[in-house]
Amino acid sequence: MKAQIETPQGLVTIDFSSPIDISIPLLAGESCVNAFDLPAPSYQPFQVEEFIGSRIDGGPVNCENIFLNPHGNGTHTECVGHIALEKITINSVLKHFVYTTDVITVPLVPYEGSPNKSVRRSDLEAALQGIATLGQALVIRTLPNSDAKLTQKYSGNHPGFIDIDAMRLIHELGYEHLLVDLPSVDPEVDNGALLAHHEFWQYPQTQSSKTITEMVYLHESVADGRYILQFQIAAIESDASPSKPILYAVE
Repeated sequence: MKAQIETPQGLVTIDFSSPIDISIPLLAGESCVNAFDLPAPSYQPFQVEEFIGSRIDGGPVNCENIFLNPHGNGTHTECVGHIALEKITINSVLKHFVYTTDVITVPLVPYEGSPNKSVRRSDLEAALQGIATLGQALVIRTLPNSDAKLTQKYSGNHPGFIDIDAMRLIHELGYEHLLVDLPSVDPEVDNGALLAHHEFWQYPQTQSSKTITEMVYLHESVADGRYILQFQIAAIESDASPSKPILYAVE
């Protein structure tokens, strides 16, 4: 299952039999990672008259109604429609699904004497310094890093975010897709400013096709470096979709 791919950065070899899934599963109930006080996902069997969509309850098939909000429940990929006045959907924006990708690790540091912590521009510059040719996407893993991120309850706990100067650098470097292990690239409470979202998408000046993916998780065994990224989203006509980004190490 090995393949050679011609990329804008040259010819690379990857092994499709060794995917690295960096998504967080959408678990039912309170065990699911959660942010912004949004309700947890629920999975309920469809029921009408005597029919119930649950084999364990005597039904002929399993058929569940699923309730979730992508922005607060697990890994999700969003487009500029998240902040746009007009209807723009992730299904209409994300038309290509494979990209060269840089994975970097940076610390979350105190932000201007507040309880909040952020990713700083200087730390991004240091992490990217050794990369001769930048990829099309950027994956940011923040420190400290542990599997607690798989079930974290972020609401009211001052989750980290991307400092506006750091996001300005990401835009200046030309990254088309940004993936972070944070619940949002902006602070949980910012009076609706969403400065980092606006900086990345340059809205309303442009109709951007770039995407932001939030709440990924990279185990410590995943080294920094160059990867091939594959996006997997649902064909949902909304600003965001639950997603399953997959990395393939470049040999």
